[in-house]
Amino acid sequence: MSVGTSSTPGTRGARRPPAPRHGEPAALGVDPDDLPDGLVVADEHGRVICFNTAAARITAVPAEDALGRPLEKALPLEDLEGRRWWQLTDPYGGLAIRVGQPERNLLLHGGREVLVSAKYVRTRPTGPVHRVVVTLRDTEARRRTERSHAELIATVAHELRSPLTSVKGFTATLLAKWERFTDDQKRLMLETVDADADRVTRLIAELLDISRIDSGRLEVRRQIVDIGAAVGRHVQAYVSAGQPADRFLVRIEQPLPELWADPDKIDQVLSNLIENAVRHGEGTVTIDVMPAPSPREGETAGTIENTATSVTVRDEGPGIPEESMNRVFTRFWRGSRRGGTGLGLYIVKGIVEAHGGTITVGRAPGGGAEIRFTLPVGTPAHLL
Repeated sequence: MSVGTSSTPGTRGARRPPAPRHGEPAALGVDPDDLPDGLVVADEHGRVICFNTAAARITAVPAEDALGRPLEKALPLEDLEGRRWWQLTDPYGGLAIRVGQPERNLLLHGGREVLVSAKYVRTRPTGPVHRVVVTLRDTEARRRTERSHAELIATVAHELRSPLTSVKGFTATLLAKWERFTDDQKRLMLETVDADADRVTRLIAELLDISRIDSGRLEVRRQIVDIGAAVGRHVQAYVSAGQPADRFLVRIEQPLPELWADPDKIDQVLSNLIENAVRHGEGTVTIDVMPAPSPREGETAGTIENTATSVTVRDEGPGIPEESMNRVFTRFWRGSRRGGTGLGLYIVKGIVEAHGGTITVGRAPGGGAEIRFTLPVGTPAHLL
């Protein structure tokens, strides 16, 4: 492995390495110091010949202090049980068929955790080790992910506990004392159970959506969507549920370009945005639907393929604090203390981006919150 012998500080005067093979960093014009992860390379004698900038940052060991030293001295590592890793793995004297070590959590001097993997480079199969290549990664990104997962589990457990307690309580009461309740009392209890069951179903659907978004597996089943009619249905549902009709102002600019999108997921986006405006906002909820320039980078408006549909939902409430603007579409963000899991806008953003669109948040002219999403339109390529 010749990637670091000539470009790493402290190796001046070393024997010129052989010409790199196609695909190696040096052949591609990449210096080890340009790599985002720590790279440590030891030669056939176990002495460090490459210690890049990221490795120096992660270990807090200057490169000049590491170069030329034995690997186990320059990079002292212990496993989580306190055993010395280089003695445990014995890269130079261990099994001749071993090709490396998978990534694992190890401890640097001082107890700091780091993710380490190793590759044993041999000149021939089962031959002596020619190079030991070690990569180092900071654990902070993984810890952030683990914390996020822990928060998700805690939130889900909290949100599930309330409806399930209600369902269990009412069903147990009905089974034990069925004859003591009037028909109206029974109906009220069953309606409450039904509503709580719907709440659990919605939460499970949110979790499935998050899983698909995070893994990049959110499927979009495109067909022609009349987004103006979809907005009208959502508004009418709120009016039927008791909201005054004059609280909503819907403005649709015609003609709209033909929109190919997943109707169920667009309904999910509209439901979430309008519900947020009704629940957390005040005054009139204004919904504008209009043609817009394409959100796709590098495209220009002017043809059906390069145009988009924009939907803006705004209210007249207190709005979103300026310091919270960049957190609106993150997990668990709540604009108020009026309930909710804080997952809705995270899912909305994932759905819009899965369609190739964009979503932004800002302050409405009247001072409330304004959320706009833009979806590219045009017939999908497989139907052309």
